[in-house]
Amino acid sequence: MQTQQNISYRVALGGIVSAFCLMSIFLTGVFPLLYLVLPMISGILLLIIISEIGMHWAWVTYTAVSLLSLFITYDKEAAMIFILFFGCYPMLKHYFNKIRCKLFQITLKLCYFNLIMIFYFYMNTYLFGMTELLDEFRKYGKYAGMVILIILNPFFLMYDFSLHGLEEIYKVVLKPRITGRK
Repeated sequence: MQTQQNISYRVALGGIVSAFCLMSIFLTGVFPLLYLVLPMISGILLLIIISEIGMHWAWVTYTAVSLLSLFITYDKEAAMIFILFFGCYPMLKHYFNKIRCKLFQITLKLCYFNLIMIFYFYMNTYLFGMTELLDEFRKYGKYAGMVILIILNPFFLMYDFSLHGLEEIYKVVLKPRITGRK
């Protein structure tokens, strides 16, 4: 049975991480050039929840941040990329990593990434009325989108690899300094 203190700790940590995530996404309205970096940082903050509390609470925190980011942040594109990819991928990565065959694991990760990026592009185009994006792609030919996806795939693999490293840095370096325990 969970103690009241344990539940209070979980709620408090979830609230603090949620606040930092929302602040980061909110700052995309102030620093528009960072509209991908700041949601990425928000997703990385969810690694703390995964490490400290568990996957269930990470999903709860992600859901809360996702809903609130739609309502209180200025940059809806940044909120959507957090919701579609950067917010949920740190948790999905744990499920992907349970697949034993590395080739199949990487293939699934790349398929997920590419499908989300295609969906994100078309959602931005039609939902947010950015039809000039389609005109720009038509100027460069019908394969421009494929070329961009091919270029983005190595960056995604670096992001995936860096998530593992950041999680280890948190567990080995930061957590002992914060808690005072090794």
